[in-house]
Parts: sequence; C-alpha cells; structure tokens
Amino acid sequence: MILELADIRIQPGQQLAFEAALRRGISEAIGKAEGCLSCRVQHGIETPERYVLLVEWATLEHHTIGFRGSPAFAEWRSLVGPFFAAPPAVEHFSPLA
Repeated sequence: MILELADIRIQPGQQLAFEAALRRGISEAIGKAEGCLSCRVQHGIETPERYVLLVEWATLEHHTIGFRGSPAFAEWRSLVGPFFAAPPAVEHFSPLA
C-alpha cells in the first residue's frame, strides 16, 4: 500500500465551492480509479485555504501511471484545478515494516 499526500492551497474565500468540487472529484474520479483503496481530506484550522488529501493506492503505479494517465485525472483536475493558488505538493509514502 502506498499513501499519496497532496498538500493543496486554494485561493482565499473559495472554501465552500472548492469543497463541493473536491467531493465531486473524489466520488467521480479518484474513488473509482483502479487501485484506489481509500481517500480522505483534512482541512487546515490555522490556514483555512489549506487542505491535505490522503489517498491510499494499492501500488505507486496505480497512482502515477494508471490514474494520472487516465481521463479521470483530467476530470479531477478540471473540477479542482481552478481553485488552486499554486500547484499541489504531492509526495508518496510507504508503511514501515
């Protein structure tokens, strides 16, 4: 299992619209992607324009090749991309043995 952590910063004052787009993107794109095991989002308290997206993938390739190379990724970005203040910082993590 691989954990994708995406640190997302959005434009100020766009939280409600972004959260609606985010929910739709998760249900229609990420959540249906092959190899997606789970997905959750945390919202910043001190920085309300900050969100952390946590997606568990079966393998790294399910995210980097399968999802990112699919039409679902384009759909995801068209839904949430307009809200970004900057490109998200994305990293992958593996569990400790």
